[in-house]
Amino acid sequence: MTTEPSKAPPLYPKTHLLAASGIAALLSLALLVFPSSDVEAKRTSLSLELESPADQLTQDQDASDAQQATNAATESPFAQIENTPEDTRQAEAKPAADSAKNPQHREVIVAKGDTLSTLFEKVGLPSATVGEVLATDKQAKQFTQLKRGQKLEFELTPDGQLSNLHTALSDLESISLSKGAKGFAFNRVTTKPVMRSAYVHGVINSSLSQSAARAGLSHSMTMDMASVFGYDIDFAQDIRQGDEFDVIYEQKVANGKVVGTGNILSARFTNRGKTYTAVRYTNKQGNSSYYTADGNSMRKAFIRTPVDFARISSRFSMGRKHPILNKIRAHKGVDYAAPRGTPIKAAGDGKVLLAGRRGGYGNTVIIQHGNTYRTLYGHMQGFAKGVKTGGSVKQGQVIGYIGTTGLSTGPHLHYEFQVNGVHVDPLGQKLPMADPIAKAERARFMQQSQPLMARMDQERTTLLASAKR
Repeated sequence: MTTEPSKAPPLYPKTHLLAASGIAALLSLALLVFPSSDVEAKRTSLSLELESPADQLTQDQDASDAQQATNAATESPFAQIENTPEDTRQAEAKPAADSAKNPQHREVIVAKGDTLSTLFEKVGLPSATVGEVLATDKQAKQFTQLKRGQKLEFELTPDGQLSNLHTALSDLESISLSKGAKGFAFNRVTTKPVMRSAYVHGVINSSLSQSAARAGLSHSMTMDMASVFGYDIDFAQDIRQGDEFDVIYEQKVANGKVVGTGNILSARFTNRGKTYTAVRYTNKQGNSSYYTADGNSMRKAFIRTPVDFARISSRFSMGRKHPILNKIRAHKGVDYAAPRGTPIKAAGDGKVLLAGRRGGYGNTVIIQHGNTYRTLYGHMQGFAKGVKTGGSVKQGQVIGYIGTTGLSTGPHLHYEFQVNGVHVDPLGQKLPMADPIAKAERARFMQQSQPLMARMDQERTTLLASAKR
């Protein structure tokens, strides 16, 4: 009989082996999820020379800002770019960075209470240097006429002495002091602006001044436009909502920046459905004036309104009850209500018969225009410089200012118009015309007028088309 060898008993019970397998599996999983410190150090210590997404975004933003700055120099002067707080912090940090690159260059901004001495101290210069600088040139004293917000640029020598001082007085003018062998030399630099033309279109929704400002015209340009069309349009009572205007005017540009405006070159104003045109023309003698697009003079013997943008408070009437005397008395003129001090203009060229007090009219100016016409301006606060009895005035010249002198209940101008000694309603009086373009210059005028009119048509068409998109 053969005997089978007996099997060796297991070293560990089956339950123990299962538990050990489970523990091993958990340990493996833990090592995968929670790597040891050695493994983690190897994973994070690798350094790559690559741009992070944030760095790339910053570079893209810098490129975008640079492109915006380039575009801003060529865009419409009325486009405005506002700085964000981050832009402001970067702008404030820039001078410090520049100083780090060039320790000899310092910039300071004039603050309230600053003097030239305090500004010198801010850049580390002794106060005695101020006296030395001002004593070298009489014109150097211009540096003491400081304005809040003005920037002064200092150039220092390696040993901390002043070598150059520079500041801009305006967009077109700057002054500087440079140290030489004989002391500081003063220098003034004036930049001559480049003239270019610009176009603007506006629709009147409220007042002319507000609508013009919204369209991009400055206050002075708006006044110029009113003056150009003032012979045909009474801006005190004729303006209506929906009236439109187009203007081509001169812009003064220096270093890519609009620094001012010049003359209106051409304009078009649609008032109550009727369109008026104006073109500036300088004849061969050098005299400039405005004409309609076909060559008729815009200038007439009288302007319709002696006060710009005033409100008519009382009209011409032969049976008005006087507000102070409380009885019926003919009101042989037109009253224009406006704030005290508003300028009053002469309606036409003429001789001043009176510039003084006259009864209930208070301070009064009376002007004789040739043999036929006479105008009166009453209740003035005062007279403009140079306006006196016996003198002469030009059309549009300021002769006085709105007031309440005489029998007046509030600040206004009382304006009268006489023809051969008879009072007439100045609002209804047909004004005499001036001469048109001379025949000898008509062809030259049309060579200027036609392209300007065509450009206004083209600009408006383009503007309206872009607005519909």
